[in-house]
Amino acid sequence: MCLSIPGKLVEITAELDETFRIGKVDFDGIHKEVNLTMVPEAKVGDYVLVHVGAAISIVDEVEARKTFDLIKQMGEMDDLEGWVGDGT
Repeated sequence: MCLSIPGKLVEITAELDETFRIGKVDFDGIHKEVNLTMVPEAKVGDYVLVHVGAAISIVDEVEARKTFDLIKQMGEMDDLEGWVGDGT
């Protein structure tokens, strides 16, 4: 089963142009480099939904926090480090 997880975009780390960017996303203290190509409108502070190292949409902060809390309650945080990917 494929899943995506919400995280907060905290920094743009590389930018070829307005579309091709890489950003650092915070998943409750776990930071990962994420490809932002599919969300060119994303800005620092936005919550993005990440699937296999790529942000696929911008999501509402309240819903992102609810989803993330459920992931923590299920005890799936240990799997996060290897699952999200590095976006490159």
